[in-house]
Amino acid sequence: MKMSEDSKKTCLVVDDSRVVRKVARRILEVHGYNVEEAEDGSLALDSCRDHLPDCVLLDWNMPVMNGLEFLEALRVEFGPANPPVVFCTTENDSNFIERAIASGAQEYIMKPFNEEILVGKFEQVGLL
Repeated sequence: MKMSEDSKKTCLVVDDSRVVRKVARRILEVHGYNVEEAEDGSLALDSCRDHLPDCVLLDWNMPVMNGLEFLEALRVEFGPANPPVVFCTTENDSNFIERAIASGAQEYIMKPFNEEILVGKFEQVGLL
């Protein structure tokens, strides 16, 4: 049974790299998501105001508004846990991970990622 476009969950992929957004899109669409994209936190926040996604895959280092600034603004506007956010970044220092979780992220994955890693984290937080 194929899902209609309207019944699919949406994931907002926020990353300043077009390549990363494209890779994440391909993986998530195979697993039943409609994917929206934003290249920085400011555009992502505008997108959430227009249509709150079911989840967000979020880069840390971006121009205009970085991932942590976006996450903090998202939590102020939409509450402490909705939508679920999975950070996806090259920052692997435990201080970054702790700050992300303390600011309201549900999970954290490292770049580069593959389908197995991304799907595994989404399953861990109940998104797949």
